[in-house]
Amino acid sequence: MSNHANELHEMGQSLWVDNITRSMLAEGRLARYIEEMSVTGLTSNPTIFDKAISGSDDYDEQIRASSAQTEEELFFELAITDLRDAADLFKQVHERTARVDGWVSLEVSPTIADDAKATIQEAAQLHAQADRENIYIKIPGTIAGAEAIEESIHAGIPINVTLLFSTDQYVAAAEAYMRGIERRIEDGLDPVVPSVASLFISRWDVAIADEAPPELKNKLGIAVGKRTYRAYREVLDSQRWLRLANEGARPQRLLWASTGTKDPEASDTLYIEGFASPFTVNTMPDKTLEAFADHGKIGELLPADGGDAEEMLRRFNEAGIDTDALAARLQKEGAEAFVKSWQDLLGSIRSERERLAA
Repeated sequence: MSNHANELHEMGQSLWVDNITRSMLAEGRLARYIEEMSVTGLTSNPTIFDKAISGSDDYDEQIRASSAQTEEELFFELAITDLRDAADLFKQVHERTARVDGWVSLEVSPTIADDAKATIQEAAQLHAQADRENIYIKIPGTIAGAEAIEESIHAGIPINVTLLFSTDQYVAAAEAYMRGIERRIEDGLDPVVPSVASLFISRWDVAIADEAPPELKNKLGIAVGKRTYRAYREVLDSQRWLRLANEGARPQRLLWASTGTKDPEASDTLYIEGFASPFTVNTMPDKTLEAFADHGKIGELLPADGGDAEEMLRRFNEAGIDTDALAARLQKEGAEAFVKSWQDLLGSIRSERERLAA
């Protein structure tokens, strides 16, 4: 059945869904997205799992049966059960695309984001526990994260770099990835270790909703994305990357994240239409996916040179919005929000455990 999601996939972009629940798997909704809307991957985060676990009794049986000592251990048991099932649904596309696509993502605990050593250890442990070739481990692209990304890539662990907000943060993540691959080549190891770099979009526009002049409303996220897309294309054309490609390495793909529209007055497909670009990934809430499949439009693809990004960013800075300072603030606030979501999630699991024990 033809719809606009399939058209976007045919244009060369991977469409992933940013959600997972046990009922979504059991009732065949994810299978339908794969079959009917060309969905080729999935992302998850603590907030998504918190809603899934506290909002249904689908997890009760596994919670009752678990011998996990801590809420965190129990969470990873529950999440990995779901993600293995999702990974199995994507196995065919993973094999068909020679491991380029067909991925699902699991996040390390955000409470250790500033501890590179602990992040490296947990990434390795979760990857082993997940026991599927097509599960990415998510590591935040912070300063401590850069070390953990490089070491994890060197160790051969597929990584989804999360919490990137700006071009500079993306470039730092791309460099950490390349350092990991360079070290593998030096050590005579297989240079193919898949990775994506996830740039968060909608939070830019939410952050300045009350400050932006009317003519610039909901345009900052797209401008930042265009500038980063230019940097992505420059990385792929760089001598450094081409040397690695010549050794058999695969590029780290750019992933557009946080692409559900937050402004009720804006188009519900704003950030899907705005980021149509081949050899990238767009991960979106299921509501956004269904909206795009139904009435989305594919216009011009993102220009490799970033188009009007610099002009738009100049206009924002002239309007008193310091985009560099905002990028740093958004990453810091994003990391804090992840920790809060994590604590809420563990609190929900504790409540569920107590309820079931009673």
